[in-house]
Amino acid sequence: MRVIMQPASLATPSVRQHYDDTIKSPVLLADHADVLGVDLQWLQQLHPSGSAPMWGMTPGKKNVNVGKYRKLRPGDYVFFYGQKRLYLGGLVTYTFHNPALARRLWGQDDEGQTWEFMYALDDLRGCNIPIEDVRQALPTVGPGWFVQNPYVAEGVAADNLIDLAQVAIGDVALLPSDTVILHDDEATEAPAFSGELERQVQQVSRGEQTRLKRFLLPGATGICALCGRTFERRFLVAAHIKKRTHCTESERRDLANVAMLNCILGCDALYEHGYVAVGPGGTLLISPAALREPSVRSHVELHLKGRLTHWWSQMREPYFAWHRDRIFRTEIPA
Repeated sequence: MRVIMQPASLATPSVRQHYDDTIKSPVLLADHADVLGVDLQWLQQLHPSGSAPMWGMTPGKKNVNVGKYRKLRPGDYVFFYGQKRLYLGGLVTYTFHNPALARRLWGQDDEGQTWEFMYALDDLRGCNIPIEDVRQALPTVGPGWFVQNPYVAEGVAADNLIDLAQVAIGDVALLPSDTVILHDDEATEAPAFSGELERQVQQVSRGEQTRLKRFLLPGATGICALCGRTFERRFLVAAHIKKRTHCTESERRDLANVAMLNCILGCDALYEHGYVAVGPGGTLLISPAALREPSVRSHVELHLKGRLTHWWSQMREPYFAWHRDRIFRTEIPA
C-alpha cells in the first residue's frame, strides 16, 4: 500500500471552505449523478449511506501532481497536513478523474485549474502527529523538510507512517482487486504488486512480557485499569499505554508507568483500536465511533462510560497523552 500526505492547511480560507464542503459534510452522491457517470454505481456500492467524503488534486505546474495521483489505489491511506502536523487520516476507497464535478464542488484556483484528480475516503479519524515525528519515519528527508506538495510514500516509508499513526487497515469495504472500471482517460490494467509479500515483525519477547505482567499482577487476580472489574490473571494482559514499538529503551524499562492491566473481555481491544482513551486526571474518554457500533456501544455503556481510572498519575500522563494523540478515534477536526 501507499500513503499520501496531502497539504491542506485549515488556516487557509479556501482550504477551510473545501474541507467544510466535502470532508466535514460528505458529498451527496445522488445530487451529482449527472456528472458522475459510471463512477456513481461504484461510489454507491462503497458508500451505501449515499454520501462520501471527497478530496482532489489539481494537475499542478507541468502536471507535476498527475503522476503522484496515478499511483493511488483503493486501500491506500491519506493524511491531511497543516500547521506542522498531520491532523486527519482516511482510507482511499475510490479514485476517479472528474473535472466537471471538481469545478462544481470547489471551483478553480488562481491558475484556472480545478482539483479534478479526485478520491473518496472512508474511516476518517483525527490525529495529532507533529512533523518532527513524520521526518523520523521517512528515511530520505532532511531535518528541515515539510509537506509542501502531495507526497507519496511507498514501501518501508509507508509502513513507518502507518505504524506511526497506528492505523488499522482492513476494516473498510473495498471493491475486489480484479474489478475493472472503464474510464476513457485511464488505463484499465491493474498494476502487479511489487512489494514484499512477507515482512518480519519484531514482537515483544516472551521474557519481557512475563516480567511486565508479574510486576503489574503479582497475585492470582487483578483489576482492569479501564473497567475496574476484578478478573483472574488469565483474563488480564499487561498492555503498554504507549505502543511498545514507539517507546524509547528507558520508557520500556519504566515498568511502573508505561503499562497497565486490561481485561481481554473488551477493554484491551477497545483501547488498542482507539475507541477508548484516558484523559488528564483519569477520566475515560469515549470515541464517538464507539457509540456508532452496536457491538462496542453495549460494552462501553455498561462498563466504561462515566468512569475515572485509578491508574492515571502525573508520571503516566505522558504515555496516556501519546495514546490520545495517536490512537484515539477523535471526530474529524472541526
